Amino acid sequence: MTQPFGDPNDTREEILAATYRALQTHGYAELTIDRIDEEFEKSISLIYHHFDNKDDVLISCLEFMLDQYEHGHGEISIDESDAIEEIIESVLNPACSSEEQLLVSSLVELRAQAAHDPEYRAHFERSDQVFRDRFVAIIRAGIGTGAYNPSCDPNAVADTIHTALIGAMVRRATTDSTEWINAVETELQAYLRAQIYT
Repeated sequence: MTQPFGDPNDTREEILAATYRALQTHGYAELTIDRIDEEFEKSISLIYHHFDNKDDVLISCLEFMLDQYEHGHGEISIDESDAIEEIIESVLNPACSSEEQLLVSSLVELRAQAAHDPEYRAHFERSDQVFRDRFVAIIRAGIGTGAYNPSCDPNAVADTIHTALIGAMVRRATTDSTEWINAVETELQAYLRAQIYT
């Protein structure tokens, strides 16, 4: 999985990058400010200068990652007609590394916080909208080029695919079984062929 932070611009971004690395190593349940500081390699007082607690820095880390994703994906080009399939294949890749698997599990744990924490809920509502909007934009671009069926409902298809992928991430994070992955990917591809292809 690509490191989303690149070369941090300032201390705050260095802390967020350290948080991301610590999350990959320890997961949400085992993450502490001390473990973030181990990755930060500077005074722990700087972390507390910028953030109130673990959840504050984690939400900021999630927001930074989402901002990076948004800024890195501008207008949809006509050569992205297979982008949805590539996203499905990436999320449902049965051969993901242990590091990627731990990060997926951590994201599922963080998403679960949204059930009772309004700040996490606000983040994941925004995150869902960003990814849903990208699916919608890809589908509309495909309709515009004639690659996709003009009678399909881009919003409904986007919601369906996004929700299915979130469910797959939750299942992947909470079970050891992987034999279902190929079948789910096959069915999602069949759904796309039935709904959007001309």
